[in-house]
Amino acid sequence: MQAHELFRYFRMPELGDFRQYVRTLPTNTLMGFGAFAALTTFWYATRPKALKPPCDLSMQSVEVEGSDGARRSTVLDSDEPLSFFYDDVTTLYETFQRGIHVSNNGPCLGFRKPDQPYEWISYKEVEDKAECVGSALIQKGYRPSPDQYFGIFAQNRPEWVIIEQGCYTYSMVVVPLYDTLGNEAITYIINKAELSLVFVDKPDKAELMLESVANKLIPVLKTIVIMDPFDKDLLERGKNHGIEIMSMKALEDLGRANRRKPKPPSPDDLALICFTSGTTGNPKGALITHQNVVSDCSGFVKATEKVLHLNASDSHISYLPLAHMFEQLMLCVMLCHGAKIGFFQGDIRLLMDDLKMLQPTIFPVVPRLLNRMFDKIFGQANTTMKRWILDFASKRKEAELRSGIIRNNSLWDRIIFNKIQASLGGKVRLMVTGAAPVSATVLTFLRSALGCQFYEGYGQTECTAGCSLTVPGDWTAGHVGAPMPCCHIKLVDVEEMNYLAAKGEGEICVKGPNVFKGYLKDPAKTAEALDKDGWLHTGDIGKWLPNGTLKIIDRKKHIFKLAQGEYIAPEKIENIYQRSEPVAQVFVHGESLQAFLIAIVVPDVEVLCPWAKKKGISGTYEELCRNKDVKKGILEDLVRLGKEAGLKPFEQVKGIALHMELFTVENGLLTPTLKAKRPELRKYFRSQIDELYSTIKI
Repeated sequence: MQAHELFRYFRMPELGDFRQYVRTLPTNTLMGFGAFAALTTFWYATRPKALKPPCDLSMQSVEVEGSDGARRSTVLDSDEPLSFFYDDVTTLYETFQRGIHVSNNGPCLGFRKPDQPYEWISYKEVEDKAECVGSALIQKGYRPSPDQYFGIFAQNRPEWVIIEQGCYTYSMVVVPLYDTLGNEAITYIINKAELSLVFVDKPDKAELMLESVANKLIPVLKTIVIMDPFDKDLLERGKNHGIEIMSMKALEDLGRANRRKPKPPSPDDLALICFTSGTTGNPKGALITHQNVVSDCSGFVKATEKVLHLNASDSHISYLPLAHMFEQLMLCVMLCHGAKIGFFQGDIRLLMDDLKMLQPTIFPVVPRLLNRMFDKIFGQANTTMKRWILDFASKRKEAELRSGIIRNNSLWDRIIFNKIQASLGGKVRLMVTGAAPVSATVLTFLRSALGCQFYEGYGQTECTAGCSLTVPGDWTAGHVGAPMPCCHIKLVDVEEMNYLAAKGEGEICVKGPNVFKGYLKDPAKTAEALDKDGWLHTGDIGKWLPNGTLKIIDRKKHIFKLAQGEYIAPEKIENIYQRSEPVAQVFVHGESLQAFLIAIVVPDVEVLCPWAKKKGISGTYEELCRNKDVKKGILEDLVRLGKEAGLKPFEQVKGIALHMELFTVENGLLTPTLKAKRPELRKYFRSQIDELYSTIKI
């Protein structure tokens, strides 16, 4: 066959031939082709795409040369920790100035009254009010200096940020007072920090402090500035005790009439003294500089820069206490990018209503809230079929998560998860959790259900909230991510617990520009936390995973020995036992003269009755808490969970007592950050502890 004949043989059909061929096809076939083409086009247009990770997820951290095993984020190009992401943002004053610019003087701080929409104060208005507050403080004789401290005793609200920015504008320092610390601790902080002026939100807090003044407990206090309206009687009471009572408006007016030129701070200047609640003893005042906060903020921005582009259209719901560094860090990130900050109404029970009204895009959370969300979702799936559908849908979304895909527009989102997403306002695109461990089951499910970027971080006040963060694209649970770009992390031996750095285990130590400068007027505690080389010793035990992420496996603090010499870390055991379905809270206790552990268990008031009913035991919550069979069943469940988690026999409790009332901040058994106050718990349950040890024979 000749070449030209071959060409004719294999030639493409003419257009006319193709049209003629199409005309011969049945109508149904043509419709099928059309539907297939439409579906293919739709799939290509809407197919899920994985976020591109900023680094190789199999190697999220690398060892720093010559550092004795310290590791850094592979997001960095060098071994030097990141201090500042933006060249013009090195202090919290500059953070806000950038926010004014990039927001184009957009809305900054939002608040709402019951059943009303949010009202907004612009960035320029906040700047103006802040300068008035700072100017008034100078007019009253205070120095524009980083050794000048002012207390804020209030819930989250716009005035918090205005006062804070007013202090930063003139290089002054903020000392937050926890709303739930208790009068004794507040008195201690006011005296320790020598606070002569304190801002409060409500008159009753002013009255509380006036009582302490009357009892000569806080001789340093001279002025109280109140945000809410108050009556003249309070003014007179203040005068009688030598205390000046002022309204926030009067202070602003004073500053407006005596305006001063800003005196901005330098990065190394003190910004906040954040008192850690502590599980024992008096609170410790962590000295936090502008560089500390901005570097931690910069570390978050650097880690997420390729997948999370924050801007003035973002909004953040502020409800976690501003007295804690987690919320302070989130505030820095938001203000730096000109975003909006909407405050909750002050009542956590109304938070869901605030979320629906604000429709935030940024939602920081803590494990306690996540657990409630998880329990409520599965509690509403009250039939076998509903639970099966929910579980099936979440597994389909989890499969996407494992491929790095985050989305909220899948079929499962539309028919199953849209209500959950709508309950948070429907626009959330970023969630961050920290402050305490979160269950891998809960985190994975909510990552799937909420369909947004959901990061888990680890840290403490002393490293300005965060030192590790999950890397974008790695949506697996069970670890706390890689070192943040602002610091290095190393593990050091804890020989008494058999954790050795050579095996990739040990106490977590942090070094970098996000590490605090020490504790206020407490060199001994500072020396315990910071070693001579500047490493912060966290007291937590970590383990490096093969991909360079960090897993928290134990706690060095609160360990004790049993009579046979075995070391016990009770918090690790409690975290395992709290997975028990009927258990709300558990306190594990042991003593050096005893050979076994016991526990105080608070059953879950909503779960106990149906759980007991399945076992053929009926009664009210109170009756069940006194039932020996219920106690036996809960103990068996705890031991089962302990075995599954690999607890050694001596780490398992041998007996429990049931208690009907939750451990809370109000009854003095939890810190404001919801950690167990172990000495108080031991004292409170002394009789039950003694009875358990006297009756259990092993």
